[in-house]
Amino acid sequence: MDKQEILSRCNAICRNTLMETLDIEFVDVGEDFLTGRMPVTSKVHQPDGVLHGGASVALAESVGSAASYMFLDTDQFAIRGLEISANHTRSKKDGHIFATARFLHKGRTTQLWEIRIEDEQQQLISICKLTTIALKKQ
Repeated sequence: MDKQEILSRCNAICRNTLMETLDIEFVDVGEDFLTGRMPVTSKVHQPDGVLHGGASVALAESVGSAASYMFLDTDQFAIRGLEISANHTRSKKDGHIFATARFLHKGRTTQLWEIRIEDEQQQLISICKLTTIALKKQ
């Protein structure tokens, strides 16, 4: 599958989901990463007008889970998130944020992802770790 086909497939799985609600779009993919973009608008702000940490975590889990979906055999396995942690380093009021997921560990059953969330100037907004599990389909 080429890059555009992979991105189209990832974006297609977002329809009628939280990812569509948050306007998350997959924008880049490579041999070992997947990147998604989310606009920072009032829809994802906390009450004082900056990006809500929960929206950042939703972006991170969405990109990490989609990366698992792309890089593992989903004909045989269902992917589920087990745990996510996040450290927020900078606030953001507008523009876009970009989450890039890369494997830290690719086991047969569990996978560990690092998801870096950065702004348009590649400044770190949040750093997240996501553990996913591949469950054998019945």
